[in-house]
Amino acid sequence: MDIASDLLIGGLTSDEVAQRIVEGRTNAVQRVTSRSLGQIIKANVFTRFNALLGALFVLVLLTGSYIDGLFGIALVLNSVLGIGQEWYAKRKLDSLAVLHAPTATVLRDGREVTIDTADLVQDDVVRLTMGDQVPADGPLLVTNALEIDESNLTGESDAIDKAVGDQVSSGTVVVAGSGLFRAAVVGEDTTAHKLAREAKVFTRAYSEVQASTNRLLKWITWVVVVMFPVAIIAQIRGMHIASVDEALAQWRQIILLSAGGLVGLVPEGLVLLTTLAFLLAALQLTRQQALIQELPAVEGLARVDVICLDKTGTLTAGEIVFDKLELLPGADEATARQALGVIAHDPTPNATALAIAAAIEPGPRTVVDRVPFSSARKYSAVRLDDGSSWVFGAPEIVAGGDAALLARVEPLAANGVRVVVLAKADALVDWTQVTPVALVELSEAIRPDAADTLAYFASQEVGVKIISGDNPVTVAAVARRVGLNVATTVTDGVQELVLGDASSRPGQIVDARTLPDTVEELADLVEHITVFGRVTPEKKRLIVQALQSLGHTVAMTGDGVNDVLALKDADIGIAMGNGAQATKAVAQIVLLDSSFAHMPVVLAEGRRLIGNVERVASLFVTKNVMTTCLLLATAILGVTFPFLPRQMTLLSVLTIGIPAAVLALGPNKRKYVPGFLVRVLTLSIPAGVAAGLATFLAFALGRGDAAQASTLALAVLFIVNFWLLGVLARPWNWWKILTIAAMVVMAVCAFVFSLPREFFALSLPVGEWPLAIGLGACGAAIVEVAHRVRMTRSINRPVRLLDQEQHHQAAHPPM
Repeated sequence: MDIASDLLIGGLTSDEVAQRIVEGRTNAVQRVTSRSLGQIIKANVFTRFNALLGALFVLVLLTGSYIDGLFGIALVLNSVLGIGQEWYAKRKLDSLAVLHAPTATVLRDGREVTIDTADLVQDDVVRLTMGDQVPADGPLLVTNALEIDESNLTGESDAIDKAVGDQVSSGTVVVAGSGLFRAAVVGEDTTAHKLAREAKVFTRAYSEVQASTNRLLKWITWVVVVMFPVAIIAQIRGMHIASVDEALAQWRQIILLSAGGLVGLVPEGLVLLTTLAFLLAALQLTRQQALIQELPAVEGLARVDVICLDKTGTLTAGEIVFDKLELLPGADEATARQALGVIAHDPTPNATALAIAAAIEPGPRTVVDRVPFSSARKYSAVRLDDGSSWVFGAPEIVAGGDAALLARVEPLAANGVRVVVLAKADALVDWTQVTPVALVELSEAIRPDAADTLAYFASQEVGVKIISGDNPVTVAAVARRVGLNVATTVTDGVQELVLGDASSRPGQIVDARTLPDTVEELADLVEHITVFGRVTPEKKRLIVQALQSLGHTVAMTGDGVNDVLALKDADIGIAMGNGAQATKAVAQIVLLDSSFAHMPVVLAEGRRLIGNVERVASLFVTKNVMTTCLLLATAILGVTFPFLPRQMTLLSVLTIGIPAAVLALGPNKRKYVPGFLVRVLTLSIPAGVAAGLATFLAFALGRGDAAQASTLALAVLFIVNFWLLGVLARPWNWWKILTIAAMVVMAVCAFVFSLPREFFALSLPVGEWPLAIGLGACGAAIVEVAHRVRMTRSINRPVRLLDQEQHHQAAHPPM
């Protein structure tokens, strides 16, 4: 095909476009913003919790006693809340994708038309202008000072000057000039989509709370399987049923009493409360412009102890800014500013010209002749209407023979400052005499919130790693400007790295090309490095994996396609709202306004959530332990289970459900400490045993009929549980005291007033209350002792072996 005559002049014809569409040679790709609705429903419905509670719910419904199936509400709510939040996040991302749907200008039938990039076909001639995102891969046909920012793919922020014949890649951005290119590679085969393809497998954020709950449910599943026939037999023995016919006649009562015990084994409230707490936290963060795509991600960020930041788009705004004009001896400021302003207001400006033009006006002089900037020449030049010629470019080109000037520039460049020389010359090109007039200093625009955000992470003992495709010297300069303590020189190879305790020395800087290519070898080095430069997408992922192999929980921020692999493998991926669609699809958190300043709020919300859920989890697990004790006692002694399902629901709502929901929403600034399940069990097991023992003694010692004995046992259980609630609410304040007091009043009303008493089948003579109070006080005393022992052990031994194992699992979530 003769590109110059056939494509360049008029582009493709309508018939050629139609033929390529029929052949499937289009730029259309499947854009995945998140999981599909079917995947979301499947993940939130088919859970171990739903299977356990659902089976018991069906059994109760079969008996016809629908009032005893109230616990099924937890099953429905848990699934609905989880599905609702993920679907909300998906729709938000989908709307963003539509809002930012890119277009392209192509030449067809000899004229320019604007189309969606998805409608592009192979061999289309595409016009590129400043600000355009390149929609496909292919060679340049025409270029007019065209510069491309390839940081979206490579991470390197320096713009690349492009010549005719050079390749341009999808996902990159035009920052200066214009041109035409032929879309030789389209659709899934483009560079950007090949890189994103590896990240298409969806991985769910790991949650220690949910993992611990699932571990409990796994254990409980086996307990339920074993205890179900045991409970059935215990009820038959307790009801003194002597024949199969008699058992069949009373099967409904047998199932109801058995289900009453087995329902108590399932921590339905804990699962529902966790989901609700995650949901409310996610909604709160959405108001802070942080979109939570998966509920566990809120908690996940609370566990993060290392955060990896991409420089461009995270610490910097991705723009160059003018810092100052430094006049050289003998120069006139007004003349220098006038010349610089005229040069900067170029008809096809590059990023440097745009930055200067934003700060300096052009002045009254006009341009008679101009030499545009090119990366090959490394300078631009103008001749003004007063006859003067001015050159503006790299110091080594414009003032290559001035050793003193170059020595002056060197320390500025070492600190990441971009220095360009303005000089007066005797010609536009091939000058013989040049007089440097001023140094123009530029730098990357630092996000105004970056320094404060990093200071917050330091105060929270979260390590920071800067990972960029840029020159390590440039990256280190930015790191120092945002307050990080890093070395002044780049480490010359892996052999020069200083290992050992890094707390008392500046963070080291490396060129990632010198680092090994295996996780095992990298793991020995990454702890000692703060700034990584010249990092490829694959090396970014290896760095994240190496940190995880050391037991760290890693968060990764990014906005470009080059960040996708690392975002996917990180424990928590955080994407910028203005970033590539592929990054937002794999991230758990999307900062909608692309402001890194929201990160402290997200971290604090996660820590509040996990601290409060741990505070109340002991309430739920204590009930499970108590129920197990009662089931075993009734099975061994051949008596019926004391409570109906509706009575267990009353107990759960007043001593666990409502107060736990209130406590879970309160403030909590405690830092995350591994070992959630260990700390919960340390209190729940002794408290559950105490509650179970006191309850069974009350049931056995009651002097009335079965209903009165059951009510006496329930009263004892209320007393023990309320004391446990008071223990977990410490330190007390007015709203905690008010919550507990309200629950106590509601419980007393259930025992005293006829309507709730009949509804919950309660009957307790006044003479039995002293026994209930005495046994309740004994159980409460054991709970208090268990709590004090746990607090003492937590102070003396804050992290135990199992805690460390859980921390390791948190950093290495099961796939």
